[in-house]
Amino acid sequence: MSLTMYQASIPVFTRALTILSTLLNKAVAHIEENQLDPETFLSARLFDDMYALTGQIQRASDAAKLGSSRLTAIQPPSFADEETTFPQLQERIAKTIAFLETLKPEQFDGSQEREIVIKLRGQETTFTGQTYLFTFVLPNFLFHVTTAYDILRHKGVKIGKMDYLGF
Repeated sequence: MSLTMYQASIPVFTRALTILSTLLNKAVAHIEENQLDPETFLSARLFDDMYALTGQIQRASDAAKLGSSRLTAIQPPSFADEETTFPQLQERIAKTIAFLETLKPEQFDGSQEREIVIKLRGQETTFTGQTYLFTFVLPNFLFHVTTAYDILRHKGVKIGKMDYLGF
């Protein structure tokens, strides 16, 4: 049995976003237990030219919703990047998962061959749907999920590899 584009995308997105939500809950617990300022976590970044934690969550959300929307040729929901608190980030994740759960496997039929054109660094780049998913969307999505994990770990949140994997 072959893997469908739906199977290769939606379960990956929803699982990783659910794990990301759990990681944020662990961060909040750490902040409360240690009487820390949440803003120092929300604005934390690994390096000056990288997105802060809030931006990492927003970009993971965008990668999941935009990637799946392009593959299914539907209009994605628009979420303003206005989150400034942990509850707002949790709501962003929940809205993204809720959107992903509306997508049906049959909407992805034929998407592996669909032409997808996006702008990367000011240049139009053309992919087939399969190449888009496997060489751009999934790596980009997981990069932002991993970077959010790394920021929380760097800030002292007691999380490890098994937390990242969801076990």
